Amino acid sequence: MIFNASIDADDPRRVALILAEIIGGRAGPFAAIGEGSWVAVAGDGFGTMIEVYPRGTELHRAPAGLDAYGLAGMPRGNGAFHLALGTELSAAQVHAIGAREGWPTQYSWRSGAFGVIELWIDDRFMIEVLTAEMQREYIDTISIAALADLGKDPSRLFGS
Repeated sequence: MIFNASIDADDPRRVALILAEIIGGRAGPFAAIGEGSWVAVAGDGFGTMIEVYPRGTELHRAPAGLDAYGLAGMPRGNGAFHLALGTELSAAQVHAIGAREGWPTQYSWRSGAFGVIELWIDDRFMIEVLTAEMQREYIDTISIAALADLGKDPSRLFGS
């Protein structure tokens, strides 16, 4: 289980507030890593949270016994990291949030197995948002048992 993740954004406060809306939680300032950071915390009983740092923040390892810290770095473009988040909102509500914020959204059917709504924060960072129905599809597909059932044809899920 992933309990938290961090991303960077042009406007961490705005992004954290919107992510909190999607995950049914709350957002607030989060200065543990650096000034201007915010966090979205879900009310899910697991402590799920997404830390949102100013764009370009780099995490650095600290000496033993001290916390990692963030430093301002060179803002980057797109990267490989993304998140998949469950929501109680409808697909229409997720698309409306994207439209309201000026962030592109699109429905995608992943590998013929489950659907997601791609929400592109700052038009560069992808969040896959899964409605209740999409979450069921995902759970039915992405499990150790389901992966074992793929047997001789793992490309069915992962492509080749």
